[in-house]
Amino acid sequence: MSTQENKALVTRFWEAFSKSDFATATAMLTEDATWWVAGATVLSGTYTKPEVIELFGNVGESAPNGISVTPKLLTAEDDRVSMEAVSYGEINTGKTYENIYHFMFVCRDGKICAVREYLDTEHVTDVFGT
Repeated sequence: MSTQENKALVTRFWEAFSKSDFATATAMLTEDATWWVAGATVLSGTYTKPEVIELFGNVGESAPNGISVTPKLLTAEDDRVSMEAVSYGEINTGKTYENIYHFMFVCRDGKICAVREYLDTEHVTDVFGT
């Protein structure tokens, strides 16, 4: 796929995620996809596709109105898309989740096969706990 097609794929992924349409979002991941989250928070680590599906389900439970992720800057080269983004979601604990991110996506055959997520880990811990 072209770099523009890869950027469009990443944008569609976040559009679906932000609508809490996790089935559509995760269908854009390859079966062997991995998702790595930086830091040492309760959300940090490396996830397989089935684990990402479970994680997104937990997001739905903790944020009844969803968490929107808004891409701010996308840059693509070869099979990679770099994205800066912000998020917003009201959590059922009464806290608001507003994080900043850098994502690195690797695309293969029209799907996302790897994600590396860098974010404000202090904010994750404040909102979701240790």
